[in-house]
Amino acid sequence: MPYASSFAAFLTRAYDFVRMASISGSGVNLVGSHAGVAIGQDGPSQMGLEDLAMMRAVHGSTVLYPCDANQTARLVAAMADLEGIRYLRTSRGGSEVVYGPDEEFPVGGSKVLRACDADRMTIVAAGVTVPEALAAADALEGEGIPVRVIDLYSVKPVDAATLRQAAEDTGCLLTVEDHHPEGGIGDAVLDAFTDGRPVPRLVRLAVRSMPGSAAPDEQLHAAGIDAESIAAAGRLLVGEAVVR
Repeated sequence: MPYASSFAAFLTRAYDFVRMASISGSGVNLVGSHAGVAIGQDGPSQMGLEDLAMMRAVHGSTVLYPCDANQTARLVAAMADLEGIRYLRTSRGGSEVVYGPDEEFPVGGSKVLRACDADRMTIVAAGVTVPEALAAADALEGEGIPVRVIDLYSVKPVDAATLRQAAEDTGCLLTVEDHHPEGGIGDAVLDAFTDGRPVPRLVRLAVRSMPGSAAPDEQLHAAGIDAESIAAAGRLLVGEAVVR
């Protein structure tokens, strides 16, 4: 069972081979590392910011995006039992450990990391933005705004049932991703509402400008996807929902 790993940005060079592997029915596990602006000083030439869109577009593909070491280990093992093109997106730097070693992560699922009946919005994150989302939720809760947080580690297939329940319960969704807005987590979330049901109020935070070279925390802040930016967007989203 082949596994191949490279910088997520460099997998663009192999895309024709990935596409043809899918067409021929081959099973390949791909790992794209150094994804997003979170890699910091290396600059935009090394940052995979298009890879989720690229891999989601492959016929029959599976796209996974873990946020910590334990989740990564579980999903690497889970990839071996799947069919077709499987893609795992990983980050460069050290990350907080969110899950214990015995946690299970079924493909097509997600994890609700915090929730209560009074939640006024839902933050949907994956990978490096999961700790940022949790920090933002802590800040908002301190201001009297309870927030649900979902770790959308399975970007394709997406956990439509959990997203729809969150939309029904909270009315507002905010997605945050270390990726360009096209084809990434925000679009994956929208796909859960393409069955004709009403689309919830939705704000999508993503990397919309060309990054430079800076420390990882500076990059996240400049892109508007750090905890401070998420909290600010959450205040605005909840405030507008109340006014309307």
